[in-house]
Amino acid sequence: MTIANDIALVLFSGGQDSTVCLAWALERFTRVETVGFNYSQRHAVELEVRPRIREHIAALNAAWKARLGKDHVVMLDALAAISETALTRDTAIEIADSGLPTTFVPGRNLIFFCFASGIAYRRGARHLVAGMCETDYSGYADCRDDSVKAMQVALTLGLDKRFTIHTPLMWIDKAETFALAEKLGGKPFLDLVIEDSHSCYMGDRTQRHDWGYGCGECPACQLRGKGFAKFISGRTIK
Repeated sequence: MTIANDIALVLFSGGQDSTVCLAWALERFTRVETVGFNYSQRHAVELEVRPRIREHIAALNAAWKARLGKDHVVMLDALAAISETALTRDTAIEIADSGLPTTFVPGRNLIFFCFASGIAYRRGARHLVAGMCETDYSGYADCRDDSVKAMQVALTLGLDKRFTIHTPLMWIDKAETFALAEKLGGKPFLDLVIEDSHSCYMGDRTQRHDWGYGCGECPACQLRGKGFAKFISGRTIK
């Protein structure tokens, strides 16, 4: 696969999707840095698994290890202070009057991109890589392709520097995301995604499922559970 002579910054939460995006970027760019955001999220365990994932992903592939650069963690506790959501408060996860799950944190991904672009500008990176998807997701408005494209234009104009936002998962479902993980790094990387990453909104790492750790009930767990079942079923049929 052709490697661009460029630097990428991956918005790396520690979840399954962003872990796959990290491997995707490591296949394509000469240097890849990562950024995570601490916004007092309920599932802060995702921040705890990030260093382990970076360590294990580097151990899987010598080329990935050579390309993996600095990690950045940004404090955004103001985001929790201004939001009333099930990801930033100890409240029930349910469908709000808006039709969106109460896990929707208004403006979260837009804010993430703004801070990520500031780091990218300083570090000389013009590529941002993120795990947004609108094929198989919870309906968040800031995960839509139109939202991401609008942010790309705004960042390019506002910083007077050409930025490209890559969303390799935008048009694939969770089953295809598991398949992409296997394609990128074989069974060892697929196992890493399942064992080391964390996406459960409840922050539960006491229950181990075939698809990874989680409560098994929240929207994130349900999406991944169904996706993994479809992935295994499709592989069996083939």
